[in-house]
Amino acid sequence: MNADMTRWVEQTRLYVRQAMANAEPGHDWWHAERVCRLAMTLARSEPVDALVVQLAALLHDIADHKFHGGDETLGPRRASQFLVSLGVPDAVVSHVAAIVANISFKGGHATQTFRSPELDVVQDADRLDAMGAIGIARTFSFGGFARRELYNPDVPPALNQTPEQYKANRSHTINHFYEKLLLLKDRMNTPTAQRMAEQRHRFMEGFLEEFYREWEGV
Repeated sequence: MNADMTRWVEQTRLYVRQAMANAEPGHDWWHAERVCRLAMTLARSEPVDALVVQLAALLHDIADHKFHGGDETLGPRRASQFLVSLGVPDAVVSHVAAIVANISFKGGHATQTFRSPELDVVQDADRLDAMGAIGIARTFSFGGFARRELYNPDVPPALNQTPEQYKANRSHTINHFYEKLLLLKDRMNTPTAQRMAEQRHRFMEGFLEEFYREWEGV
């Protein structure tokens, strides 16, 4: 990358760190930074624009709809406005905004209106950060933030949800594993992410086995 591109990435990193300083710990600055690192790891094996990948990874949760009244348009707008203020070329701004608008899981049945190799990489990185040890920590962090039960054996997971059902779901935290986290392994876009997801998936399965044993007092 040239000097301008490096400056845009560093200014974006500073902006995101400041904007997300007080965010819920599962969706804070450190999440954005981890996703950026993962995305650049995946990008080494994919024909992608590294500038778009870094900017989109850093900005992908700049206004997560879960914390902004369900508004899914705010994130792309904020990302675009900030990048325009830096003088980033219009084509890059539009590409980043499209990634921010289409990265979310949304129950697994949403139709993406945009696809690109860069989206594939950033989406995989975001999904990997929702898996494994970090994914477990983030899940219980958000569950506590939203004051959800840890587990309720009388409430089964809701599978095959529409995007609307997924957004409205307020079930206990363990159900989130079945409604999202355990589904991610088979929804990776890139070969490298598919391999990384296998190990993180097994770790979550082991955690759940231990959780149920302890729940039953075994």
